[in-house]
Amino acid sequence: MNFPAELKYTSDHEWVRVEGNEAYIGITEFAQGELGDIVYIDINTVGQDVTKESVFGTVEAVKTVSDLFMPIDGTVLEVNSKLDSQPELVNTDPYGEGWMVKISLKNPADVETLLDAEAYKGIIGQ
Repeated sequence: MNFPAELKYTSDHEWVRVEGNEAYIGITEFAQGELGDIVYIDINTVGQDVTKESVFGTVEAVKTVSDLFMPIDGTVLEVNSKLDSQPELVNTDPYGEGWMVKISLKNPADVETLLDAEAYKGIIGQ
């Protein structure tokens, strides 16, 4: 399994890639594997301020529906429009083309409270 070292992670299986005062967020390779084939992503929080650990959308797989939790405080700037027609990108490229939202960080220093790759591996028993 792949856990890019440049990303930060949550115990809820989201990842964060920071670019300046903005960040991309998605679910980890572990999470997409547990969910199975993803068939639909429902995120309708564009333009909204979303606080850490609050739900910002849902991901629907063949077997289940799961909430998506915001890893840090921010404003949702954009949803990955490719996921409308290709939700399977979350399965095939969870850290690249399968990103879910782009946010403006409320406090960039909050990123340091997230897990690094090694700590995340420990949580999932890798």
